[in-house]
Amino acid sequence: MGFHGVSAVERALKKVLAPLCVASGVVVVSGFFFPDALAAIVSGQGWLVVSLLFFGSVLAYLAVLPGRGDGTDDTLSGAAYFLQIRRLGPVDTVRDFLSRHDPVTFGVPVAGLVAFFVLQTLLPERTIAAVGAVEGVVTGQLGPLFVAVMLLSVVFCLYLLFGSLGDVRLGGPDAEPAYSYSVYFTMFFSAGIAAGIVFWGPAAGLFHYGTVPPFFDVPAQSDAAITAALTTTLFHWGFSAWSAYIVVGVPIAYFVYQHGAPLRVSSLLTPFLGVDGLDSNWCRLVDLLAVFATVGGIATSVSLVGQQFLTGINYQWGVPFDSTGALLFAAGLTLVFVISAQSGVHRGIRRNSVVNVLLFALVGILLLALVPRSFVIEEGSRAVGSYVVNFVPMSLTLGGEWIAAWTVFNWSWWFSWAPFAGLFLAALSRGRRIRTVVFTGFVATSLATMVWFLLMGATSLYVQHRGIADVLGAISAAGGSEAVAGYPVLDALPLSELLIFLFLALIIAFIVTSADTSTLVISILASRRTLAPTTGTIVVMGVFQGLVAVGVLVTGSSAVLQTAAVLTGGPFAIVALVAIAGLVVGYRRDGREDKALHDRAQETLDERGVTLVPERPDLREGKEP
Repeated sequence: MGFHGVSAVERALKKVLAPLCVASGVVVVSGFFFPDALAAIVSGQGWLVVSLLFFGSVLAYLAVLPGRGDGTDDTLSGAAYFLQIRRLGPVDTVRDFLSRHDPVTFGVPVAGLVAFFVLQTLLPERTIAAVGAVEGVVTGQLGPLFVAVMLLSVVFCLYLLFGSLGDVRLGGPDAEPAYSYSVYFTMFFSAGIAAGIVFWGPAAGLFHYGTVPPFFDVPAQSDAAITAALTTTLFHWGFSAWSAYIVVGVPIAYFVYQHGAPLRVSSLLTPFLGVDGLDSNWCRLVDLLAVFATVGGIATSVSLVGQQFLTGINYQWGVPFDSTGALLFAAGLTLVFVISAQSGVHRGIRRNSVVNVLLFALVGILLLALVPRSFVIEEGSRAVGSYVVNFVPMSLTLGGEWIAAWTVFNWSWWFSWAPFAGLFLAALSRGRRIRTVVFTGFVATSLATMVWFLLMGATSLYVQHRGIADVLGAISAAGGSEAVAGYPVLDALPLSELLIFLFLALIIAFIVTSADTSTLVISILASRRTLAPTTGTIVVMGVFQGLVAVGVLVTGSSAVLQTAAVLTGGPFAIVALVAIAGLVVGYRRDGREDKALHDRAQETLDERGVTLVPERPDLREGKEP
């Protein structure tokens, strides 16, 4: 796979970032472990600035380092071509900018989000009321649709794992993966989960412990409520959630690599429109919704993790939580993920994803070493057992305000991210069997997510239930903000300073590895269908996402925009149904009739020379070889 070369700007950044990283790192580490020594030198917003400089400069420095394959390869085609970012000069970038972009998938999201913020500023009450009314319809009346499609998605993932369709190698029998399996996993996991896993890790279980879901008829804040809380968390963040990405991503990959469709979300419509018909208005609508959902989702995520990061800075150094700090955070983060995105998949996105997962694993190992293991193992085992036993009943539970506010909203949120995560999964999956893709994006990612929520969630519940710290009280004192939940929990453990330091680093790493990928994806969708994105496109779309995040912070509309973005989950739940049907239809058209499970088992036994039923030549006559 070819990638654009290292630019003069990147070489200059490399020279600046290295000493900046070292200097800010010394200050931040000293401030964490020897705060009194620097109290007279750094204070207030200075801690926010120096923290962002350190965490951001590390990730940005990794992105601008040279790597193998630098230089544009004009012979590439298909998905590899669209992943190759084209570098144009300043004059060509400005002159050709509009001609290189689709007026619908580029112009409409920009105009729509600008209009949203204008309305939110001028008519805030009416805007909130309108979005709330639509949300009521989506999460209320369309609730059964989300529940049914999500359960069907899980079933379809199992079908892909065990059916013959899973044997298909994307790109043909001789296609080779571009990345090792470990890198493949880290890139998709980092992009798909975003900072939500850090934001909700310590908080989700506490909410369900304080207010037990109606499915579990147990007293709130009781021993039984712990199992109910962890079970519910696993349900919302486990196999069901990740299946939404698979049912969108695998059909895209199949039609991109087996039929030559372009690398776009709308390519899942190939069996109905044909490759030559993918320039239709229906396809533009699908790609348009994908861009809007991705920008809205990333912008609100930046806003949420900004609150969490700033809360941590306040918790550590008493820095006031104000709009200036929030704007500094959004601007600094945007700069980092734009640098990472414009460097390409092989450099910034790949390297930062690896760092992110290594950091994630380190925090997990430290938690396992420092938390009360007997409590975590006992309650975790109960929760896993409860999750297995209650998965189907919980998946079929309908109606009620709690289901609408939690389960349906969560399913809508996952489906709204499915086009972005699914397209990226498809882009990475050439050369892999569909079974491997599903195992990675459905099984491995779900297990990693659930282990984290069991570790972090059980620790939060232990601290709260045993009265070591009043985390629910801290959340209430913060106006109900979940952002504060992690800090009193980590503060109650040994090596609390180190844990909080790594926790803040993990917040930055996760959001950067999602935002840089989302910037690449929407740049592909915003470009004309035959053109790969340019560095100019990457910068413009990255800055646009950052400006949306700033707009969210300035107008205080994070909840409204998040809800508006999530509402695109309704259309994509329907798109997921179309994708499932299209993949089955396309596979059968290709002459690969799926074999029944017992036929596959019999073939395996025959290969191993095992005969369960004596041969009868008369029955074998005429049978196809």
